[in-house]
Amino acid sequence: MRLCELKPGESATVRALLSIGGIRRRLMDIGVIDGTTVTCVGRSPGGDPAAYAICGAVIAIRDRESAEILVDPLERGALPWG
Repeated sequence: MRLCELKPGESATVRALLSIGGIRRRLMDIGVIDGTTVTCVGRSPGGDPAAYAICGAVIAIRDRESAEILVDPLERGALPWG
């Protein structure tokens, strides 16, 4: 599935980053790499962007960018810390 499909409260593990160029570099710099756990913590009132918890920080990512991040969803309670 794509990261933009996560609903608030859902978590997933990054499987692949399809972005290219500067946006790819920026996403990798904030920790969006294979194996990273990402949690959707909320969406703006208009629905775009969404806020994601990544490596201890909350980052807003627009749907057009998060659509290029492939993830494997985690079951609730399957996070390593809880």
